[in-house]
Amino acid sequence: MNNRVRELRNLLGWSQADLGEKLDVSRQTVNAIETGKYDPSLPLAFKIAKLFELSIESIFSPGEEA
Repeated sequence: MNNRVRELRNLLGWSQADLGEKLDVSRQTVNAIETGKYDPSLPLAFKIAKLFELSIESIFSPGEEA
């Protein structure tokens, strides 16, 4: 899955730790989401979308199948 989390976080000037705190997850989780090593759960994806005031679809998109 591809995502725009890093781009959106940087636009707001937040560190990974800042975003993790706002989402109640670790900085490592934010890093794993941004690098595509971890796909967030649906509740976490909704939380991310709400925080950035965007739709889930505008943040996350299907990636190529491995």
